[in-house]
Amino acid sequence: MKFIIIGLMFLTGTSAYAQNTFKARIIDAEENEPLPGATLKISSFQGAVADLNGYVEITDISDDTIQVFASYVGYQSFQATYIFPLPEVQVITLEPGEELEEVVVTSTRSSRTIDNIPTRIEAISSEELEEKAMMRSSNIATVLRESTGIQMQQTSASSANQSIRIQGLDGRYTQLLKDGFPLFGGFAGGLSIMQIPPLDLKQVEVIKGSNSTLFGGGAIAGLINLVPYTPEEKKKLRLMVDQTQALGITLNSFYAQRFNTFGLTFYASANRQQAYDPNHDDFSDIPRIRSFTLNPSFFYYPNKKSSLRLTLNTTLENRLGGDMQVIESEQNGIHQFTEENQSDRLSYQITYQNRLENNRSLTVKNSLTYFGREITEPDFRFVGEQWSSFSEVAYTVNSPVSDWIVGANLYTDKFDENPLDSLERDYRYITFGAFTQNTLDLTDRFALESGLRLDYALDYGFFALPRLSLLAKLSQVWSARIGGGLGYKLPTIFTEEAENLTYEGILPIRANTDAERSIGGNLDLNYQTSLGGEWTLSINQLFFYTRLNDALVLRENSVSQLFYENADGPVTSQGMETNIKLGYRDFKLFANYALIDTRLKYDNLNEQKPLTPKHNIGSVLMYEAEGRWRIGYEAYYTGRQFRSNRTPTDDYWMMGLMVMRKINMLSLYINFENFTDTRQHRLENFQVGPHFKPDFPEIWAPTDGRIINAGFIIEL
Repeated sequence: MKFIIIGLMFLTGTSAYAQNTFKARIIDAEENEPLPGATLKISSFQGAVADLNGYVEITDISDDTIQVFASYVGYQSFQATYIFPLPEVQVITLEPGEELEEVVVTSTRSSRTIDNIPTRIEAISSEELEEKAMMRSSNIATVLRESTGIQMQQTSASSANQSIRIQGLDGRYTQLLKDGFPLFGGFAGGLSIMQIPPLDLKQVEVIKGSNSTLFGGGAIAGLINLVPYTPEEKKKLRLMVDQTQALGITLNSFYAQRFNTFGLTFYASANRQQAYDPNHDDFSDIPRIRSFTLNPSFFYYPNKKSSLRLTLNTTLENRLGGDMQVIESEQNGIHQFTEENQSDRLSYQITYQNRLENNRSLTVKNSLTYFGREITEPDFRFVGEQWSSFSEVAYTVNSPVSDWIVGANLYTDKFDENPLDSLERDYRYITFGAFTQNTLDLTDRFALESGLRLDYALDYGFFALPRLSLLAKLSQVWSARIGGGLGYKLPTIFTEEAENLTYEGILPIRANTDAERSIGGNLDLNYQTSLGGEWTLSINQLFFYTRLNDALVLRENSVSQLFYENADGPVTSQGMETNIKLGYRDFKLFANYALIDTRLKYDNLNEQKPLTPKHNIGSVLMYEAEGRWRIGYEAYYTGRQFRSNRTPTDDYWMMGLMVMRKINMLSLYINFENFTDTRQHRLENFQVGPHFKPDFPEIWAPTDGRIINAGFIIEL
């Protein structure tokens, strides 16, 4: 027994003696500045994050020889072998890694790059946004329309209003955010896509499928987060002038700079568009537009740990479409019809963030949005305004293997209408929410993201929204993601059908109407490799499914009144998306295909959703000589659709060409959008009826036709 005890004491002493500590300071190789937040690992379960001075420490290391891995966004990874005993502090220098193209996303609020997040996220970079701005500088419709699985659905023939559909589901199921704030929902969702210019955006993040954990109900089809620029010490000043042959001109300006403890970004845009009628049927296909946007942001950095940001958003717009003779002069005889949209969008956003000790942070947010809109037709007028607010407190804990976020928020939505008849469609929604989300590295190859949200909406009760996503790095070139979750949407009258009817004659939401609910999931496979030399190839394959229960559908009663009720069966959307990217030197080829089968399974039906093409193909060939030329050719195919009366439409192709030449600080460009002049007027007999009371057909193809625009960008 004595020898056993002595042996155990010896082993215990040996084990205790073998516990080592690794200390290091991680700095920039060029500037010798610390890199706070850099990650250091020696295994899947041992690691740490550098503090504000770049120092990091890992204790209780049992081995005498270790492999150390250090990484930081935008830098090349570091790997080295160390043998104990070691000097007190090791200095690790990281080299800038321009070739890595790492993208940091904000939608999931973790400290990870896009390649290391279990949730599938598509990020549209500032470079792509600049390219799309040259195609359509007044709004982001072009940016989103050319993404796989996204459809821009025009809801008005005369005023050209559009809504966004993800994977075949209506626009009200897409949650649109700016810098994490829900500014475009309910009544304020009207005209939103047409009123967001792209020039001040650093990145656009798209998450498809239910993603309601952090941002509340509404993200049934997906979530789009618009990420604006933040100021840096180096001044950023851009001026842009764009002119189209379709009688439109847009002026954009953007400025950003940081001055020690203060920073500023300032964006201003003005758009003047004359009414345009390419098919000469005396009705506008592009309305007359007068719009102005002003977005200043003010930043205050009291110390290295905290920041305060205040953003003001202002958009004033008047859109007038309809009879060209009335627009250009005045009513005369049978020439009477116009549709005028006057809208005012005002909001503020304030964010306070404090980085606490031990890689913890506290974030407090608040926003208030006002949206007023007046729609005027010869014998009808709709006037309404919406006040909505968003408040949130969130606490985040980051570590090398796990990220936690817990928080609570309050969302209010109040709509007031000034009715000219007996309709009273006012409402007020108040929703309280609490959420938690964890991102965990299970091993070097597997990561799990789980979340749970509990919402309580006055008048509608509790909603529990769990979500789960798994990332598997199968090899150096293969990775996979699988995930799913629940969502819900509170009912309002603001749908695509109502927008098409300019809300005329639609009854208020009835008291017994339930919230819409959804369940959905997706499987994502990704392959990325170098084909030797200067060739690169990546392939992404996505499979998705969403089931929407208690869908809100528009009905007509026996006295020709329109009202909403819950469907007696589901709406399902399923399909796949394929994306291929092939690169060779200065050339890049993008190709995509989307199969979207959205079906209405209520009223004893099982039929394809109207105005939703089942097949879509896109391709872009891009040549880019860094700092000199950018030339792009694109082609898009839209398959056959069905109108509401079940008659089929034609399929069609659209093609475009863009050329940009950069000379020092000046960029000159010309863009031929839809140079094949594909128009619905050329694909069918587009009859609108009498001038004094037109009856426009459903819109399933472009109506504006070929658009040639040219301009210049000056960067100072």
